[in-house]
Amino acid sequence: MGKRIEVACEGKPCYNIEIQKDFSLLPGLLKELGYGENKACIVTESNVEPLYLEEVAGVLSPVFSECIPFVFKAGEGSKNTDTVGKLYEFLIQHSFDRKDVLVALGGGVVGDLAGFAAATYLRGIDFVQVPTTLLAQTDSSIGGKTGVDFMQYKNMVGAFYMPRLVYMNISTLGSLPKRQFSSGAAELIKHGFIKDAGLSALVKEQGGKNMLQELDILEELVFRSCQVKRKVVERDPKEKGERALLNFGHTIGHAIEKLSDFILYHGECVALGMVGAAYISYLEGNLPLSQVEEVERVLECYGLPIRLDGFSHTPEEILAVTKLDKKMETGKIKFVLLKGLGESYITKGLTDERILEGIRYLY
Repeated sequence: MGKRIEVACEGKPCYNIEIQKDFSLLPGLLKELGYGENKACIVTESNVEPLYLEEVAGVLSPVFSECIPFVFKAGEGSKNTDTVGKLYEFLIQHSFDRKDVLVALGGGVVGDLAGFAAATYLRGIDFVQVPTTLLAQTDSSIGGKTGVDFMQYKNMVGAFYMPRLVYMNISTLGSLPKRQFSSGAAELIKHGFIKDAGLSALVKEQGGKNMLQELDILEELVFRSCQVKRKVVERDPKEKGERALLNFGHTIGHAIEKLSDFILYHGECVALGMVGAAYISYLEGNLPLSQVEEVERVLECYGLPIRLDGFSHTPEEILAVTKLDKKMETGKIKFVLLKGLGESYITKGLTDERILEGIRYLY
């Protein structure tokens, strides 16, 4: 029952990813890490609070001397330095020191923000990821990327900082609205497209089914997805090379996300970006058009958009925003393309016109 993935940092054991169907093993795992007399701050947001805060606080209370919640308003609009400042103030007021721990309970916004606060409060305190969304479980909780948005720039301020533990209770995915579950599926699908043809085949096979009624299958998909990300981040922890493959779909996707004022979900924008990138891969002679169409079919099966219907911004505006992306390098956009379903590569050789062709394909 359940699955465990051991993650290494610089060749040495670093932290475990636990994939379980409830929270019952969390206290014992935290005790194994040496927690006992420490304080814990459960950082969560207003949508997750009524669903899981009481349960998780109840599970953690026997482990810690104090277990104190910090709740902020849900949504990308809270993922900024203002919220981090309020969390710093809260931790200072409650006398948190370097032996204490932050517990990030929620989706990607919670994990990114709490991780960044942990990396910078007192120059670094421990934190534990307890992701409750599919997006966070398959992607953002793994690999130590933390950060917040600055002005209109997504994830512009951050740090690489590893958690002590990532604990996933996949039963929490049952509380997700359908649209949010679909958004999270985009990252899972992405991992198959870039690195694991077998995962892609399994994702395709399960498309259109209610995976929440078959937790064993969902557990396997999450496990396979986490394995892809684990292997990549172990080889390239600070995105000097291969880790950039994880940005497949994100260059165009982040631009669409910003221009939509975050009305479109992250995974929806990544799905659109993957379609654009797959089409550019076809134009570059890497993919047959039939595989571009297969990418589209898989995404549609999971309720994800493949066209920018009614989008008020032009392809040229999307292109302009891609140039503000933090993944720019010496004035060139690092772009991830496919050689096939399950194989990807990074290029800095795309012209603006070629990228525009991919963006225009979405209209």
